[in-house]
Amino acid sequence: MAHDAHGITATLTGTPFAEAAEKVRTALAGQGFGVLTEIDLTATLRTKLGVELEDYLVLGACNPAIAHRALEVDRRIGLLLPCNVVLRAVPEGVLVEAMDPQLMVQFTGRPELAEAADEAAARLRAALASLAG
Repeated sequence: MAHDAHGITATLTGTPFAEAAEKVRTALAGQGFGVLTEIDLTATLRTKLGVELEDYLVLGACNPAIAHRALEVDRRIGLLLPCNVVLRAVPEGVLVEAMDPQLMVQFTGRPELAEAADEAAARLRAALASLAG
């Protein structure tokens, strides 16, 4: 598992894409995140544009309690909800990337969001870390 300026990442090796997606859904659920949206970009771009893209899935994950706390501080947080978790096929396997919830604090400039962002980030890190197990 890795962390960069904008995301939290993990790579699943030797796992078929559909199985990886199910593992990610389960790992997110284990940390209190429901998947509110699923966007199959591969199928969408094939249908709408006739182009081929590697397996690419965007899951819109939301932990309702954390989202509520953040919205109570700043209603603009809805612009960053749900938290996107992207799965895409790479040569090494399936790369999983989650948006860093600290972007909530940066976006709003409201330091009082740090606690909710820290909890969301810790839960996302735990979910992605569990994929390696």
